[in-house]
Amino acid sequence: MLTGIEEVDWASLGHAYGPADDVPELLRGLASADPAERETALDGMYGAVHHQGDVYDSTLACIPFLLELVADPAVHDRGCIVELLTSIGGIELDDDEELDELDPDDEEFIPAANYAMAAAAIAAGADVFLGLVSDPDPEVRLAAPCALASLHPEPARVLTLLRERLTVERDTEVRLALVAAVGRIALRHAALRAETVDWLGWLARAAQDPGLRLAALVQRARCAPGDIPDDIVPWVTGLLEEIRTSAPGPTAPGAERAATPTLIGQVRELLEEHAAGRPAPWTEELLRTLHAALDDRVDDRIALILAQLRSPDWGQRSDAIWLCGGLIRIWRGRYEEVVRLVGAQLNDPEPRLREAATSFLERLFELGAPAADALAARLAVGSGPGAGAVPGGVGGVGGGSPQNGFVGRSGRDGALLALARAGDTRAVPLLARALEEREVRRELLYAMDGLGPSAAMLAPLLRRRLAEVELDERLYDRAAPLLYALAAVRGSQAVPEVLRVLRGAPANRRDWVRESALRTLAAFGPAAQEAVPDMRGLLAAESATVATAAARALWAAEGDLGEVLTALERWLRPGASGADWCSAAQALGEIGPAAASAAPALGPGLASRDLWVRVRSAAALWRVSGDAAAALPVLLAAWEENRHARVDVAECLAEMGPAASGAQLVILTELTRRRRHNAREGASGSHDIHLDEKLLTVCRAALARMERGAF
Repeated sequence: MLTGIEEVDWASLGHAYGPADDVPELLRGLASADPAERETALDGMYGAVHHQGDVYDSTLACIPFLLELVADPAVHDRGCIVELLTSIGGIELDDDEELDELDPDDEEFIPAANYAMAAAAIAAGADVFLGLVSDPDPEVRLAAPCALASLHPEPARVLTLLRERLTVERDTEVRLALVAAVGRIALRHAALRAETVDWLGWLARAAQDPGLRLAALVQRARCAPGDIPDDIVPWVTGLLEEIRTSAPGPTAPGAERAATPTLIGQVRELLEEHAAGRPAPWTEELLRTLHAALDDRVDDRIALILAQLRSPDWGQRSDAIWLCGGLIRIWRGRYEEVVRLVGAQLNDPEPRLREAATSFLERLFELGAPAADALAARLAVGSGPGAGAVPGGVGGVGGGSPQNGFVGRSGRDGALLALARAGDTRAVPLLARALEEREVRRELLYAMDGLGPSAAMLAPLLRRRLAEVELDERLYDRAAPLLYALAAVRGSQAVPEVLRVLRGAPANRRDWVRESALRTLAAFGPAAQEAVPDMRGLLAAESATVATAAARALWAAEGDLGEVLTALERWLRPGASGADWCSAAQALGEIGPAAASAAPALGPGLASRDLWVRVRSAAALWRVSGDAAAALPVLLAAWEENRHARVDVAECLAEMGPAASGAQLVILTELTRRRRHNAREGASGSHDIHLDEKLLTVCRAALARMERGAF
């Protein structure tokens, strides 16, 4: 076994972490009789030799040995090696835009030719996969179809083999893998697509097993998304019900494997935990694929999710929540009933379902309102004195700093965060209780800005916590959330505590601390008179963010432009950085017409190469001078150039009202789009949905003001 491995000069080859002289040990580890050693070796292969999908010269050198291991029936866990080979050889170069952008002089440059050579080398030995479709090991049979569909150079031959194998295969998940591989071939080879789509359509109707029919229907939709049947929703929901009522009970867990301190082991354990207790966990991936095929058919996707949320099967309901998380992040729609039904899961006895519901609701902000009653009811359970109390937070998780720390995620913390972000005032007394605990989750403090006047009662508690914060190297991390919350609740009685932080900021991130404290003082307005000398002293700070924050705070406290304009115009000079210019322009815009004399200083910013300088300058120019003729073209150009500028632009357009009537078509177009303006495939931020909903709200307000001005 592994003949010739010593003849390779591994030390002259490389992987993600340097010379590849450790690779022979990894390859031998894959052939070990010890499961823990095999898993550790596999983790090393993914972690170094095939790091994040890269293909190094050492990766290429491994391919013959990996193919040899796959061909030897005495080797255990060959399915994992098949998956590794599929990943190494399955890179679609035409779809990988990053390859064209790599700098050949970069030390981390991976030649694009490596990917092509890997695919060719594995394709040359891909006949080994043909025999694996009937291997006694179901894990091998599970991995083989995708390898064949991705790597074998004769797709028509593979297609025939997969379809024939489907007639004798009895393992449910392997059968699904066979159908998925058929769909993959159809997607990759246009000449075989029409025939395959017809066959998948036939199988979706002819197969006896509802799981197989669902798999065929999903792959047909994936291969022909423009020809998805109109009755897809009742068809799929009917199949899901058949699967629920015909599936055997939850499978018993397999033999326990020795725990290994590897990423591969952790992922395996998470997947096993996710599937535990579910008779048909594979439906989740099928439905995920179907949702991807349905794409912008949002109403159909919502209907599917609603049907799942009403299923007696908690697993189906959990899948629906995770699927809806991806849907609502990308697409606008009517989600009220979905949110209400997700809220209903908060009292389910299955902890995984409650966790899924809480995680989903946390990110909804105002869209979470239909679940507010369910959230409040969940939080009321065991909320009496001492009931359900867990050291470390509101029903929370221990750990973290012993003083002024912020607790990690927990079910109750998440429910409270969702309720607060929805703007429901029932969160206020619960937040007060959280502030009495030793630790509090920092996101809860940042959620206080949407609770209105009722949150004022939290000010004394926030003040006390801020007074307890140590003025050490961790000051910013501990104080910034408290300062934000105090500004949100207008807790001006905390001026002495804010000044203590402002004056005592250590060298580490001092400017960040000062800016946060000054923003809080600005929110206090005239009530922050005690801090005026400190504000005035920081007008000359070397940091633009600090100096401009001081100017805003001084203006809010005194309403005297005497020194404020001079301090701000200092940063509107040739050579100023874009960030510095933006800070000053924003501050002038907040001052408004009283700063009209600064309008000429803003003019050069309208022609800047920096988009954000142009946006901030145009918005500030309108706010100080009312010059819509100069500001509007700049704002509209930025709207088209960068979608992430749209919230700021729309806010300014709403303020302009009739003066922005030339933007009416732009606003109408945005309001009719189904896709969220900031949607990103494969990535998301906690505030993405909130920001898009804010854009829609501001656009409606802008349009209403424009229309009123037209009459």
